[in-house]
Amino acid sequence: MTVYVDNARIPATVGRIRGRWSHLTADTQEELHAFAAQLGLKRSWFQIGCKSGLDTPETCVHWHYDVVDRLRTRAIELGAQHIDLRGLGALLAARRQAARNPEVPA
Repeated sequence: MTVYVDNARIPATVGRIRGRWSHLTADTQEELHAFAAQLGLKRSWFQIGCKSGLDTPETCVHWHYDVVDRLRTRAIELGAQHIDLRGLGALLAARRQAARNPEVPA
């Protein structure tokens, strides 16, 4: 299992926090939540990021936490894998493919 943080660094202000934001995700939501807790992120900050009318929270594959640069750096120090935006796109495409073609247990 792996945790990933991308290099989006999107400038934005959220509440009183102004910074450059990236996406923190993982191979599983459980692993993501555990890692986010280590960073001090609140569970309420978890996002299901699908904007398509075709996806529901149950079928959306773009689940993540947004992190500012300071937390992005800390995540990498704690073992998160740095990925670029293409890597994030490939990860989401693989999740989408797996969701559409779930393996049938033997």
